[in-house]
Parts: sequence; structure tokens; C-alpha cells
Amino acid sequence: METPPLLPTREQLIHALYEAAELEHNLMCTYLYAAFSLKDESEVDTPAEAAAVKRWRRTILDVAIEEMGHLAAVWNITSAVGGSPRFGRVNFPIDPGYLPAGIVVKLAPFNEDVLQHFIHLERPIGSQEPDGKGFAHDRFKRSPPKPRLTPMPFDYDTVGEFYEFMQTALDFMANKFGDKELFSGDPALQLSESEVVLGGAKAVLCAKTAKGACEAIISQGEGASEESENSHFCRFRHIRDELAALKKANPDFVPAHSAAVNPVLRRPPQPEGHVWIEDEAAAAIVDVDNASYQTMLRLLSYSYHVPGPSAEKSLAVDLGIDLMKAMTLLGESAARRPSGSVSGCDAGVSFTALRDSGMLPRNAGARRFFVERMAELEKGAARLDQTDQRVARATGLLRALATRAKRFSEMSDEPIAAIAGAQAPASKPPAPTPMGKGVELVDGEDVQIVYQGKLCIHSRFCVTGAPKVFLANVEGPWIHPDEMNAEELMAVSRECPSGAIRYRRKDGGPEEHAPPVNLISVRESGPYAFRGDLSIDGEAFRYRATLRRCGASKNKPFCDGSHHDINFAASGEPPTGDKTAMLEVRDGAIEITPTLDGPLMVRGNMEIISGTGRVVARQQAARLCRCGHSNTKPFCDGSHAKIGFRSGQ
Repeated sequence: METPPLLPTREQLIHALYEAAELEHNLMCTYLYAAFSLKDESEVDTPAEAAAVKRWRRTILDVAIEEMGHLAAVWNITSAVGGSPRFGRVNFPIDPGYLPAGIVVKLAPFNEDVLQHFIHLERPIGSQEPDGKGFAHDRFKRSPPKPRLTPMPFDYDTVGEFYEFMQTALDFMANKFGDKELFSGDPALQLSESEVVLGGAKAVLCAKTAKGACEAIISQGEGASEESENSHFCRFRHIRDELAALKKANPDFVPAHSAAVNPVLRRPPQPEGHVWIEDEAAAAIVDVDNASYQTMLRLLSYSYHVPGPSAEKSLAVDLGIDLMKAMTLLGESAARRPSGSVSGCDAGVSFTALRDSGMLPRNAGARRFFVERMAELEKGAARLDQTDQRVARATGLLRALATRAKRFSEMSDEPIAAIAGAQAPASKPPAPTPMGKGVELVDGEDVQIVYQGKLCIHSRFCVTGAPKVFLANVEGPWIHPDEMNAEELMAVSRECPSGAIRYRRKDGGPEEHAPPVNLISVRESGPYAFRGDLSIDGEAFRYRATLRRCGASKNKPFCDGSHHDINFAASGEPPTGDKTAMLEVRDGAIEITPTLDGPLMVRGNMEIISGTGRVVARQQAARLCRCGHSNTKPFCDGSHAKIGFRSGQ
């Protein structure tokens, strides 16, 4: 592609990155809208149609998530060159000329024309795929750019072509300034794999990593070749082929609800091309959905003000990502309700943009804002129609997120509480012992044994390692600490994988401490065994825990042995992955967050090992399956959404 005659300035580069952010953001919203409109399996006529709509919904949502990853990559490049990432966008539909004329963006439900529009947007350079009916318009040519100080937009036929120009510009700028001068932003402010498991969340430190981020976007989505089977272009074409075959078999097959084209919550100055949602029940759902979307953007933008890895940055990212789950449920509900203004037309989330989605300053006021806003979302959702299962689930999720958001109140600007990538201070006091009902305290002369039966998974390390202390299958007292040398007894206690057995020394000696290497062991057809300085759902938990991965425990998120009852079968020897390089730091805090109806989000320096001790992966963030259905165990692959998993958290 011929490089436009633009001044190679940092301002022009940031201007182009802002357009890239809006491109990815807009595509993500339009894909989500189409996915929300697809019917449930029970709303179509045949098993083949039911399987198809379920598969298409998952595919389009996966593409939208990948667009989110592309957006994170663009944000990271922007931050790396010293800019503040762009989170805003104009409201739908986007006027011709705001972007090149070949990129028409509006909200519309899934159908053949919308699908063809998606294929056209994702087409590789040189493809002759036309736009869908109702999307093409008279070509608008941006004026040829001139070498001015004011940033100038430029034309491009495909999004892939745009990113090829970005790669050229980054090369040119790096040669002009050098990597150190061009990429002078603080890398700790970027989103990384320590905060989120997302394709584009990789640190941008130099021209090579910046160009690599652009290349990943091109190869996965916009600009991939027609032979790239996993590209967005090919996945959408595959849906088109399946849709054509099903329509041929059943001409009356309608795969989606008639959600509005460009819905709005108030009558716009120019009503043409919009649908005004007048049904109050639908409008109330769209309102909470829009507010969740806006708060998600606020949280993610705030995370770019917080150095990481840190508990505050991770909390902002987690809340933002989980708000997208609530948005999906509410968006699907809205697409199934009448708009009230147009007969036969359903409502839909409008993704209304804030006047400014820019970063809130990192301070106590911003943290208070998030606590208040999440509470408002919870209250707003509670007023909605709870007989709608999607609304009820979204309300439960928002309630859980509002509770989690209160952790902001406990945080301050300094010091930052590190949760990954940093050495834990040697003087750190031991975490408090979790207490509650069912805790037995048994005193010996030199040591007190603490037994919490609710955590026990009957792994039998105690009754086999210290059979005179821990008596199996007896009535009455069964723990006798003085029947064994205290040091040996404490060593046996430390072998308890669940943490059900702990101890307190009475001789003033050192208590149990965090291990030198954080380990997550995958037990054969059983739970995860964690060893490290653990916190679970924000609460300190000392150093040992077994957490379920079968999906059936009644003591969530802990294992209670239910994997035996359901005959859960899963290998304890998963394959070694590609992330096995030795971590610079191998201990430190491990934060475990059980996400609602989803996986365990784990952050910290961790080595995931098989049951025999072989290294599976070494990384700083992981989403571990706990529904029991992932095809990439121990890692989550999204199967929880496909099977309707309910975590009960």
C-alpha cells in the first residue's frame, strides 16, 4: 500500500490509533448486537436449526471477544507511545465520512444482509465480497491528506489495509526516534496477561512488539487471507454457507428476532433510520444495559491509570469484563421485547455512548464513584422484570459485582498491593486463619491442631502419615496431637492439600509459611490443589486449598468430593503448553476470583503442574475451568456458557 504523505509525528500516530480504537470498538458492538438477536434453540423448528443458532451465537460472541482483544492491543500501543487510550465513540449509526465510506456501521439484527455486511467488513485485501443490502452507500472520498501539523485522516478500502499502514508508520517512527524514545510510556499502565486473559493484552515495549500486535489483528481478523480458516472472514462465510443450506431446506427458517435497527431511548432530532423504544419495560432493560456498558468502559479506562500488576488494577479489569456478561444477558432480553413504537419490531440495546468516556483520575473520589455506580446498577436491575430468567441472572451478577466493588473503598493510591510479578516481603505476617462453623481446635503440649471439616476432601494424608494422631472411623475424640513428635506432626499437617488441617505452634517457633514456589496441581478426575500465599474471593486463606473443577460441589468454590458422586472423569496429566519459561519470581501472592457462572480467575506467579509434577504452564494469569466441560482443561474455553453453567456464587 502506498503510504499517505503525512507528517510522521507522534500526534498523527496517536490520531490514527484513536481511529483504530473506534473501528474495533464499533465492530465489537455490532457483532454483539447481532448475536443478542439470535433465537434460542427452542424457538426454531428442527434440531439442525437449533444446533446452528447455538453455534452461530457462540461464534459471533467469540469474534466480538477477539475484537475486544484487538482493542486492548490498540490501547496498549497508544499507551506505549505516550497517549491516553481512546474509549469513546460516537453513537450509532455512524455518519458517512466519519470513517471511510466502505465502513458503514449501524446496529442491526442477524440476517443474510447483516452477515454479508460482516463478511465485507472483514474481507482481506483484494477480496471482491460485496456489502450487504442496506449498508452500501455512495462512495465518500476523504480529501487527499496533506503534510499539515493538524492530524489528517486518510482513506483505505479495508481495515487490513489500515493496519498495514499502521505497521509502516510504526517502523518509520521507530527508525526516526529509536525504540526508547518512541515507546516512552510506562509499560506498567498497559493491560497485560497479569490482569486479563485476552489475546491483545500483551505489553508493547518496542517496534517489534507494536508491529506484532498489528500483525495479530490482521492475521486473526481484518486482513487475514481467504485461506485462514479461523479468521473472522472465514468464520462468517461458514455461517453464510450453513444459513443458505438451512434456508434451502426450510424457506421459512428465521434465525433471529426482529430487533430494532439503531434503537434509541429518546426521540432523536432526526428520527429517520432509528427506532424509538417506547415500551417502558423494554426501555428499562436497555437503560440498565447501557449503563453497564458505560461503566465497563469507565472501569477499563481507569485501569490504564493504575500501575500494575496490582489488586486495584485487577479489580477494575475484572469488574469491567464481568459487566460484559451482564450486558449480554440484558441485551438478549431486550431483543425479545416489543419496541412499542413500530409494530412487529423488537427492542435492542443501543450502546449509548457517554459524552466522554475518558479516564477518571486515580484517587479516592474515582474509587468512590465505582462503588456508588455499581450499587446503582444493582438497584436498577432489581427493579426490572425478575420473571425473565435472563434479567434475573443479570441481576444476580450485578449484585455480586456491586459487593466486589466495595473493595475499592479499602484501597489507597500508595502503596499498591501487588498480586503478581513482585517478590513478597520477607517480613510479611502470616495470613489470618479462616474460622467459622465446624472448626475444631485440639490442643497438644507443643502444638494446636486446627481442623475445618467443611474443607476436607478425605485425601487421607493425615490418617496415613500420622495414624496415631488422626484416628479414622472412630466415635468421639479422633485427634491426639501428643501421640507424635511435634515437628513431624506439623510436617504431616502441611501435606493436607485442602487446608482442612492446620496447626498453631505453642513453643514460639516459626509458623507455617508460604512455599518458595506457587503450585497448582491438577488432580486426576479431581480438584485443583493450590499451594501459595492464597486469597480467595478477596479473603486471605493461608497456603493450601483444593478448589473444584467438576462443577458439582455443594461447597463452592471448594471441592467437597462431589466429583466421586458424579463419576467426573478428567485427566490429571494435561499436555504441556507453550508457556513454560521459568518465571523471574516464583512465589508471592496468589489471588483467586471465582467468576459468576464462569471459571476461576487466578493471578500471581504460578506453576500449573500435572498430578505427577510435570510442568503444564508457568504464567501470571489463568482462567481455570470449573464447569468440568472445557475441551482445553485445565484452562477455560468458554464451555460454561454453552452448557448454561451456574456457579452458585
